[in-house]
Amino acid sequence: MIIDDGYYDIIIVGTGAGGGTLAYKLAPTGKKILILERGDFMPLEEQNRSNVDVFKAERYHAPEQWYDRNGEHFYPQTNYAVGGNTKIYGAVLQRMRERDFETVKHQDGVSPEWCLKYQDFEPYYTEAEQLYQVHGNASEDPTEPPRSAGYPYPGVNSESQVQEIARAIAQQGLHPAVLPLSLTRQEDDPTGDSEVFGVSAALKFSNVTLKTAAKVVCLHTNSSGREVKAIEAEIAGQSYLFLGDIVVLACGAVNSAALLLRSGNDKHPQGLANSSDLVGRNLMKHLMTAIVQLTATPNSGQFQRTIGVNDFYWGDENFPYPMGHIQNAGGLLQDVIFAESPPIFSVLAKALPGFGLKQLAVRSIGWWAQTEALPNADNRVRFEGNKIYLDYIPNNLEAHDRLIYRWIEVLKNVEKNIEHSVFQHTGIHPRGEVPIQVVANQCGTCCFGEDPQTSVLDINCRTHDVDNLYVVDGSFFPSSSGMSPALTIIANALRVGDRLIERLK
Repeated sequence: MIIDDGYYDIIIVGTGAGGGTLAYKLAPTGKKILILERGDFMPLEEQNRSNVDVFKAERYHAPEQWYDRNGEHFYPQTNYAVGGNTKIYGAVLQRMRERDFETVKHQDGVSPEWCLKYQDFEPYYTEAEQLYQVHGNASEDPTEPPRSAGYPYPGVNSESQVQEIARAIAQQGLHPAVLPLSLTRQEDDPTGDSEVFGVSAALKFSNVTLKTAAKVVCLHTNSSGREVKAIEAEIAGQSYLFLGDIVVLACGAVNSAALLLRSGNDKHPQGLANSSDLVGRNLMKHLMTAIVQLTATPNSGQFQRTIGVNDFYWGDENFPYPMGHIQNAGGLLQDVIFAESPPIFSVLAKALPGFGLKQLAVRSIGWWAQTEALPNADNRVRFEGNKIYLDYIPNNLEAHDRLIYRWIEVLKNVEKNIEHSVFQHTGIHPRGEVPIQVVANQCGTCCFGEDPQTSVLDINCRTHDVDNLYVVDGSFFPSSSGMSPALTIIANALRVGDRLIERLK
């Protein structure tokens, strides 16, 4: 084993929304910072998805196997590269709503109250939107929470077909709103991510070091078990030890939990920082279903997601429980997650015989229906025999089904009110749920809170059991809300960064 000859004030593991943002926040302190990233830099042609075939089998999947609750293996759609999963996300950065931080009753259970509230996150949401150059229009969405500042850039115009559909949706008394998007304003790589706005900015400081292709495999504590003293990583087939004062995990909710579980020792027999037996438990990932409208005329197949609808977020007149969020899928030739739903395209092929895959994609407008997953201790990440298991059974299913059928009603009304030649009037709206290998919006495996018996992390995302160990990815969420988690992860990293700056003084 090789011991690195440096000693660091802070070691950050992972460069996604949490880790990349935290590196940016801490870089100006002058403290010696090491960033360890399992992957490498993603080639530019892979980042700009207008240049690639997203339907190529498992193009954006990790080169490893995970296992479901039945022991069946799969290749997860998770990205090991500088920037993490923000390199393949839809760049939609949404604020959670005020009520999302409170106790919310659902038909299938309860979303628990957060130990911090919306007002605690609001200034960091604003800072995050400025940092990630979010383009949006405030006050279009009636569920939009109060904000201390507007978006730094105006919202993005929709594709002409999507604009026409949005107008028809509004005629039904609904409130289609421009989605808040992180954009670089660059032709070659338009979507914003944590490499561009986090890691690259941090590396401008001489006190920050990035090591890529460094897979962290274990955290080693001192004899008392109260501090992490070394991080073990594999680089080019060699084992390295890195030493530092403060360690921050930002590997994603699945991998951070798995790393803690595999780092157990005599002082932490159930896994590191796991005296509560909650590490890895309460895994949440949104219920997500893709829905398709068939169009008579083609579109480019390559455009941003731009429209969101939250009129059913808290339910409707027939269902007094939250149902969730709707957004358009963007061009289907570049929507990575949509490409994971081949059953949709088999239905499309029957509706439009003689059309190839790409021809079907450009004659379709896709929509995502997204519903909150509820915390359940039996939905968990396990690490056994050097393998990651996801024991996961979706819940809150009726709310999601109602959202799907409610949205299909909206789409049928749209098609009645728009010129006949725009749509293929087949009477069908193919749909498909994302499979388990799509782990987008993962959160909840190291919940934060004030009680060490009911949470893994304290209010500042430091582990209750280990004094110098923090987690700043989506693991800390007590509930998932119906909103995409990326902006809340970014905002929380900025918040925890302030606490770490105070500690480092």
